Amino acid sequence: MMIVITILVYFCVLLGFSRLTARRSDNDTFFRANRRSPWYMVAFGMVGASISGVTFVSVPGMVSTTDMTYLQTCMGFIVGYFVVAYVLLPIYYRYDLTTIYSYLRLRLGRRSYLSGASFFLLSKMTGAAARFYVVCIILQRFVFDGMGIPFAVTVPLMVALIWLYTRRGGVKTLVWTDSFQTLCMFAALILIIVHVMGALDMDLSTAVHAVSTNVHSKVFVFDDWLSRQNFFKQFLSGVFIVVVMTGLDQDMMQKNLTCKTLSEAQKDMCSYGFAFLPANLLFLSLGILLTLLAGQMGVSATGDDLLPAFAASGLLGNTVVVLFTIGIVAASFSSADSALTALTTSFCVDLCGRSADEGLRRKAHVGIAVVFMAFILLFRIFNNTSLIDAIYVMCSYTYGPLLGMFAFALLTRRAVADRWVPYIAVASPIICWVAESLTTALTTYRFGYELLMLNGALTFAGLWAVSCRTKG
Repeated sequence: MMIVITILVYFCVLLGFSRLTARRSDNDTFFRANRRSPWYMVAFGMVGASISGVTFVSVPGMVSTTDMTYLQTCMGFIVGYFVVAYVLLPIYYRYDLTTIYSYLRLRLGRRSYLSGASFFLLSKMTGAAARFYVVCIILQRFVFDGMGIPFAVTVPLMVALIWLYTRRGGVKTLVWTDSFQTLCMFAALILIIVHVMGALDMDLSTAVHAVSTNVHSKVFVFDDWLSRQNFFKQFLSGVFIVVVMTGLDQDMMQKNLTCKTLSEAQKDMCSYGFAFLPANLLFLSLGILLTLLAGQMGVSATGDDLLPAFAASGLLGNTVVVLFTIGIVAASFSSADSALTALTTSFCVDLCGRSADEGLRRKAHVGIAVVFMAFILLFRIFNNTSLIDAIYVMCSYTYGPLLGMFAFALLTRRAVADRWVPYIAVASPIICWVAESLTTALTTYRFGYELLMLNGALTFAGLWAVSCRTKG
């Protein structure tokens, strides 16, 4: 009951933010927050929006298999955010875009534009639903099953709550709710670390020493070129992950495009880019401390089960149960609410071409929430971990064509044969999948995030093959 009350109070606060920010709202408010968002609020809220509930659970569990090498990727993130800030944002602001895929129409053509928007809609809907499903399963297992609340009730209620506080203010509301949720998430994370330190009978200096000297504290891998954790693979992948999954993702860019000016948007982008390194260092440090505590208490949980085994099971007391619930709800909802808003925006503006139709926007927001809920319930019906993994892989493939199309549009002056673009965008991920399958079967090399770069390069090459020089 305590957890239910905590969640209800939490959502009452979110609804309060919605009421305050959604007065006299229209489509420009919903899609772009009237371009009046304070850059520092956007920056702070984007940290939470970029860290999903799955990240909240999974990153601490990484240390048992990959040590702290994920920080190499986070270092690449910083460079990636500077690329987005000083290469992509100036273009988006120059053309005063509501959705970033409109640039593809201006530069390449209508079919390229619709292909880019369609890849976003497909990957964001399935990816966001899969991530939210994983969080719902964790909460169901550790919280709601004990209360007798079935999963078929949990999901519609949680999706409905997201719809309620985003339905009027849209992205304007999210700028403020995401900041609140980021604050809740980090407060929960830090307080959980404090409780784990107490269970280990450590003060701050002892805990820092224990983490830094632990066998899992290894950050850099320079000697093994075949390893997925090789520094250069991780660092370059971090750069491209940010460029593609932030700079070319309407969900991640929509709030950044609500800043008053380009310079403010650039300050916002660079500021929260730097925040990811210390944020993930905290998550990974918690993972090492939990591994030490598991050894002391005889708990066998590892990986994604490590944090829930302690936090949600009551082994560290009821306070940590509440903190874990707040943390995972804050992390998951700050990513899910922005996904629903971005999907609504892209559907209305890109596919329907009716950015001023408020009636369409309201109906689309309801419809996308229903589809989102249906996806989550379907995942539960199949109840197959391999299916969820396959969805994550599929989403990683679908970002490659976006990388190739934007790179071609930005780096060349050539005119493309627009009618061929949809076929190239579909063929590139298929070729990548075949290449990865053959490489895995015939060699010891294993693709990591660099598959995204290969996918983009294939799309770029395909576009070049069906292009010609522009006159003049």
